[in-house]
Amino acid sequence: MAAAAPWVFVVFWSTGFVVARYGTDDAGPFAFLAVRLAVACLLLALFAAATGAPRPTAVQSAWAAAAGLGIHAAYLGGVFLAISWGMPSGVSALIAGLHPVLTSVVGRLVLAERLRGVQWLGVGLGFAGVVAVVVEHLLGDTAGITAAALVVSAISVVGMSAGTLVQRRRGAATPLLWGTAAQYAASSAALAVAAALHPGERFEVTSRSLFALAWAVGVLSLAAVLIMMWLLQREAAAQVSSLFFLTPALSTIEGAILFGESMGPLAVVGLVAAAVGVWLTMRSTR
Repeated sequence: MAAAAPWVFVVFWSTGFVVARYGTDDAGPFAFLAVRLAVACLLLALFAAATGAPRPTAVQSAWAAAAGLGIHAAYLGGVFLAISWGMPSGVSALIAGLHPVLTSVVGRLVLAERLRGVQWLGVGLGFAGVVAVVVEHLLGDTAGITAAALVVSAISVVGMSAGTLVQRRRGAATPLLWGTAAQYAASSAALAVAAALHPGERFEVTSRSLFALAWAVGVLSLAAVLIMMWLLQREAAAQVSSLFFLTPALSTIEGAILFGESMGPLAVVGLVAAAVGVWLTMRSTR
């Protein structure tokens, strides 16, 4: 399970950018996310209560909420907003995939987490893989890549890195189920406020929006995020974050299958480089 969990997480998480494209067709980005996280919070809380899962302290809940605002509200909000403004899902995944570099550097300063030379090599390879796929997209089509979309994408990168570091530093001992539910509750409330302030927000009940919501809740907000929280309790923040190097290439593959987006040789090279980089970075520090 420990060996398979990182790769299952990567596959699950990469589908989030496809969901963002489908979900924002019939709903505003903040409205969709607020509903998604509220439903996920409710289901997770019901499951935790039914199984008698241990509850966090007030301090642990507060830190979980702070981590959630970065991991879910800032990160997902930026990704969904950029895609709703026309940024291709693959390019959005590429930009979001840069956050492991920031997490690795800041994690060394804040958490005193040290990577071996081979693991830094993995970070470098993962970054190179992301750059290769970025170049592939920029050479092909820049439609939808506006300054505003780039700004909110950058905010999502910073939010994800900050939330990951907070979770690693303060959330290692927080009970998994109730802690994640606290993250969702705080993020859903923040996104609901953002939806109220952002013009044009809506949530139309269609078969497409309901399928996107069901996938986002079940596969992403429950399965993928719980795996990530579990990994953050076991591994260094930089190691877990390195998994995100794989999502851009995988999202490109999914976009090619579902939306007919092209995948050139640079994207293939990027996928291989990112895979090797993740493998090197996730190697045990022992």
